[in-house]
Amino acid sequence: MRIWDIPPDKLCRQHLLGEHNELHSMWNILTQGKAGYADHPETKRWKGKLKALFTVHEKIIQEMLARGYHHKSPLDKTLARGKSRQDEFVDPVEKQIDILKQKGCSCDV
Repeated sequence: MRIWDIPPDKLCRQHLLGEHNELHSMWNILTQGKAGYADHPETKRWKGKLKALFTVHEKIIQEMLARGYHHKSPLDKTLARGKSRQDEFVDPVEKQIDILKQKGCSCDV
């Protein structure tokens, strides 16, 4: 479970769509009290920051549409509360870039 702190236009197809899927899972955990990965460090860092998570989702959607993908799973904007900016990291952005580089994918990092 990971939400990258890297602009979506830098992500390859696999990581862009994977992040979108994981973001929806995380949104459901945080807004519906689902157990799932509720204790995962990545989930914990988004508690109280649904407004920021909503913004990430919007940026992912913009990139998906720019690449010609369809999007049919909007989030409920009325639930987007809390901080509007993410200021906690499981891994610093530099480490996230290194992780992506090691995957050997086509992410532009």
